Amino acid sequence: MFVFNVKVNGSKIFKYFFIGVIILLIIILGIVMYKVFNGANDCSKSNSCFPQNGISKIAPTNYTNILKTVHENIDSYVGKKICFTGYVYRVLDLQDNQFVLARDMIINSNSQTVVVGFLCEYDTAKDFSNNTWVEITGEITKGDYHGDMPIIRVTDIKSIDKPSQEEYVYPPDDSYIPTNGLL
Repeated sequence: MFVFNVKVNGSKIFKYFFIGVIILLIIILGIVMYKVFNGANDCSKSNSCFPQNGISKIAPTNYTNILKTVHENIDSYVGKKICFTGYVYRVLDLQDNQFVLARDMIINSNSQTVVVGFLCEYDTAKDFSNNTWVEITGEITKGDYHGDMPIIRVTDIKSIDKPSQEEYVYPPDDSYIPTNGLL
């Protein structure tokens, strides 16, 4: 009969376990640091995080966050140039050169929507009929429409096709943090 007698040294097992945990934490920290710095490099390469030619492009994913931020801090954003898409929407008390560049915001799980958007002014705004999808570039100004309101003075406008995806926007969330005048 062949019998092995194994003596377990508790302090050696603890040391090996502790060293293994430290090595695992260093590997995880290395991966996280790589992703953080690689993510920063991707942003600077794609230029999607910063305004191009001083013009901030508003995406449907952050549309309502920016809309809310600009409305709450109009003075901080006066003079900023933005570019975004939506459809032409008018209400009865708008002037001939005004329209709302609108999006439908989903407000509950039953897909009920409300119209949200920026008030825009353009000399030949009447050339664009309601529900026409357009892309505009313009400058944020402070105006008056039932109180202080950001108004986009349109410098460029063009008709586009209705988007097949990202037609709707979602309510603003608390995770959006604007950076001193950047959108």
